[in-house]
Amino acid sequence: MTGDGTAAAAATATATATAAQVASVRGGFERIHGHAPDGVWAAPGRVNLIGEHTDYNDGFALPMALPQTTVLAARRREDGLLRLHSAQGDGRITELAVADLAPGAVGGWARYPAGVVWALRERGLPVGGADVHLDSTVPTGAGLSSSAALECAVAVALDELYALRLSRPGLARLAQYAENAFAGVPCGVMDQMASVCCAEGSALHLDSRSLEVRQVPFDLTGHGLRLLVLDTRVAHDLADGAYAALRAGCERAAGLLGLSALRDLSEAELPGALAELPDALAPLVRHVVTENARVGRAVDLLTAGEPESLGPLLTAGHASLRDDYRVSCPETDLAVEAAVGAGALGARMTGGGFGGSVIALVPAAAAGTVARAVTAAFAAAGFGAPAVLEAVPSAGARRIG
Repeated sequence: MTGDGTAAAAATATATATAAQVASVRGGFERIHGHAPDGVWAAPGRVNLIGEHTDYNDGFALPMALPQTTVLAARRREDGLLRLHSAQGDGRITELAVADLAPGAVGGWARYPAGVVWALRERGLPVGGADVHLDSTVPTGAGLSSSAALECAVAVALDELYALRLSRPGLARLAQYAENAFAGVPCGVMDQMASVCCAEGSALHLDSRSLEVRQVPFDLTGHGLRLLVLDTRVAHDLADGAYAALRAGCERAAGLLGLSALRDLSEAELPGALAELPDALAPLVRHVVTENARVGRAVDLLTAGEPESLGPLLTAGHASLRDDYRVSCPETDLAVEAAVGAGALGARMTGGGFGGSVIALVPAAAAGTVARAVTAAFAAAGFGAPAVLEAVPSAGARRIG
């Protein structure tokens, strides 16, 4: 089959899958809420190629959206009630009065959509109630931004239902605010920006300070490559305090160096800066500065049409996350080691850390070998079997029905 034929077949398969998602979520909405929705929206999870723990340091990242999405059907309500139902939930509808929403008042998965409504209203926007039914294929606890996908699906739906006409970066900032202030997770903005701004076939070069973005072509198939996501099934919880401590450490280091953020420290200035810092903070700074530099080199390689050369950058990024930032774990370290040993061009943990997933850039012909090698290594170590997904650069949040 020609390349054009492959692309056409992929587009047809995507359209078929989307139509099935729309029909399924519409049907679920009608069963749960008793009437038809006003529309159906979707927002994807993401993997980050490179640029980890840089966003809350005003730095750079290079994420891409996944085919896995949160899909929701919604209908505007005029009585101030928010009625939430998830296909992954316990079968019950969570009913909330939007006027009573406040941080700490909602628990579980519902705090993410409720937080978006609260954040919009906190900004003075005229958002009222809604009926919502959602379904998600983004794995939870895998470091693939399932929470951001949920927040961003709700944000784009409410933006249209209430004719807010917010910019894409504006929606991302509001979703981040919801996660920070309502759900209590001090994340940066990269996850939400990836979910709303990514484009099919591209990675997103993100400047977390200005929110300027650039779509960088990432043609895996044309270069005989595949990007595997190896979900270790070690659940992470960024609200447990470790993430907040890392962020606080970075902010303290920037203050000691007289910087507004670590993004303002160059590689050339790094040795002198490290000599001025307490031993506990120096490794954090070294990771952030070198990781920002790796993002720049990765963008240069993709722009030059050399995605196969990304491998060493990925593996170096993992070593930095493991040794300097200390957010890896035995399962992610083993997945990287086994993948590279079986022929991956490079591999690293992706996401906030403390578990989650590893990405591996592999020649297409070696994908099965790498997946089997990682699975075998986990079995030999006594770990549970990992899940293997394929990451395909996909579209950001949008209305699909």
